[in-house]
Amino acid sequence: MTRLPHHVAIIMDGNGRWAQARNKERTFGHQEGVARVRDIMTTSVQLGIDYLTLYTFSTENWNRPAAEVAALMTLLLKNLEEEIFLKNDARFRVIGDIKRLPPVVQDACHQLEKKTEKGTKTCMVLALSYSSKWEITEATRQIAQKVKDGELNAEDITEETISEHLTTNFMPEPELMIRTGGEERLSNYLLWQCAYSEFYFTPTYWPDFGEEEFCKAIVDYQHRQRRFGKTGEQVTENK
Repeated sequence: MTRLPHHVAIIMDGNGRWAQARNKERTFGHQEGVARVRDIMTTSVQLGIDYLTLYTFSTENWNRPAAEVAALMTLLLKNLEEEIFLKNDARFRVIGDIKRLPPVVQDACHQLEKKTEKGTKTCMVLALSYSSKWEITEATRQIAQKVKDGELNAEDITEETISEHLTTNFMPEPELMIRTGGEERLSNYLLWQCAYSEFYFTPTYWPDFGEEEFCKAIVDYQHRQRRFGKTGEQVTENK
């Protein structure tokens, strides 16, 4: 319990394939996946993890069949429940190109952020209509505008400047990135923020990724040596 990550990011992959393996519609997998979100958030609170960021809907997901997108939006709206956050003293935040979401979903997200802002435990962040390329492009535009307006000198732009203009500027970078479902790629998710994250890939589909699987990932992380470009000896000496 002394070497827990402060921030865990998850790519919740495999809902559709989980459902298809059971001869069900893909939306059935998404419905079951919602239950795992509740489970993992509750476990995160119990463990004392500060931030849990979930890749819920990417900008590329807008290209999926319209019926599936509509079902996902309906499912999201139905399950943005205030009760589970208040019961766990948790907070809710959302990142991404929120303006592309249906107005009713936007309103629900903003209301839940407001109602849970005083929570003192885990902050669960949903990445909705999100992609890193979109995020970095938006940050670049904001910085360029400040340079144009004379608010910032180009030579003063640093890595910190970029980080401050990302939608994730309110939380630390993830120490642990988990991807379920067997794929081993980032899929345009937190590319800047995960420069030094530890990665954990599992073939387990998201609907089967419960508390035990989550804790396995945490334990695996705890056995890693995070060097940040240094040698193992240097890290050991500095402890």
